[in-house]
Amino acid sequence: MIGFAAAAALSFSGNCVGGLCNAEELRPFFTKLTHAAARPVHILQIGDSHTAGDAITGAWRDLLQQKYGSAGRGVLPPGRPYNGYLTHGITATMSPGWRIASDFGSAWSQPSPPLGLSAFTLTSTSEGATMALTADPTEAFDRFTVCAIVRPGAGSLTLRAGVDSVTFNLASVTERPECRTLQLTQTATTADLTVSGGPATLTSWATFRGKSGVTLSNLGVVSSQLMHWARTDDAVLAEELGTYRPDLIVLAFGTNEGFAPRFNSFEYEVTLRTQIGRIRRLAGNVPILLLGAPDALSRRPEMRSNAPGEQALDCGAPVASAQPVARESVIGTIMDRLRNSIGMTPSEPPPSSPPPPPVSVASGTSRGSLFPPAALAAVRASQRSVASSLNVAFWDWEGRMGGRCTADRWVHANPPLMRTDYVHYTSAGGREIAQRLQDDLDKAAAR
Repeated sequence: MIGFAAAAALSFSGNCVGGLCNAEELRPFFTKLTHAAARPVHILQIGDSHTAGDAITGAWRDLLQQKYGSAGRGVLPPGRPYNGYLTHGITATMSPGWRIASDFGSAWSQPSPPLGLSAFTLTSTSEGATMALTADPTEAFDRFTVCAIVRPGAGSLTLRAGVDSVTFNLASVTERPECRTLQLTQTATTADLTVSGGPATLTSWATFRGKSGVTLSNLGVVSSQLMHWARTDDAVLAEELGTYRPDLIVLAFGTNEGFAPRFNSFEYEVTLRTQIGRIRRLAGNVPILLLGAPDALSRRPEMRSNAPGEQALDCGAPVASAQPVARESVIGTIMDRLRNSIGMTPSEPPPSSPPPPPVSVASGTSRGSLFPPAALAAVRASQRSVASSLNVAFWDWEGRMGGRCTADRWVHANPPLMRTDYVHYTSAGGREIAQRLQDDLDKAAAR
């Protein structure tokens, strides 16, 4: 029987340019990018710590804006949603007393306030509470947008940017999400908001500029999985997507799924299919690019068998080559293994059970042989299969790094391209990944 990775590798039947498969699904985005001198283009990436840290998205943003110009820094979680929050091109501050909710971690609890694209919601009941941002000169802006929850008894927000200001009244007879934009009379590099007259709940804010160039918004939650982003609210997503109008949505989850204590391929595929369908329903006909899980390594023994039916090999151990298999046989094998992995017969419905508790991929200090967790291959197999069947563009991040166990070489490169956790990237590594992704996009666009 062939493994998940070998089977899924045949999913696209050669329909790939470099590491980018189903590139024709990005044709509307490529067309808009060629006209970026006349109309701004917005890329919206949603993911985990690889997205939140902005090492890769920041470098990708720089590449695009150097070529096409900047259309602003884009969408961000409001304020500073967690300790160690990093941004590229902008600095955010806020006063004490804001209550933070998120789709994952210690800030997640039920009932949760509505969550939007950023997966963070910040609420203040303090009169005079403030948030502010300062953009680098290259990210100056002429539009300042704030998305909030309007409801009975809510207060007001005074928005200021440069020399302009406006009051955003959050009081309403019904509860719903609403976004407001302050159009500036001249470009600015600073903006702030102040709460008055009652509580305020914010879901995101954003800065944009001009009528040309590129914006790349990075919205990530550290250690999260796609199943956590599924906790976001449809109404908030619809309002924000209608306001921010992305031209490309990038999904960048998979690493934390691959490091989960126990990975269930069937349940993950259901989640992935459901969330892609949900994005299409709420965003309309916006192209989607799915980034495959990158290479990452562990020394924790329990990671060797965290995907049923798979066994991780140490780095340096040979990997058996796959024999060609007919596409119908591949799909049947994958589905059989998905069902068998959770003890199902083909006629049984999927079980309803809570997901396993998430873990931090960087945890654990035991020494031993390095290996990619068994579940990472299963994650990529599901991603490839779903992307192929749902006509979603897919980028083979692991393959474009160099394949299995490349993380070891990247950690010891000069300069280092990955950090010593064998999961996260240095600034140099972020630039390298961004360049390889953009190279594949450029080749596909030219083709």
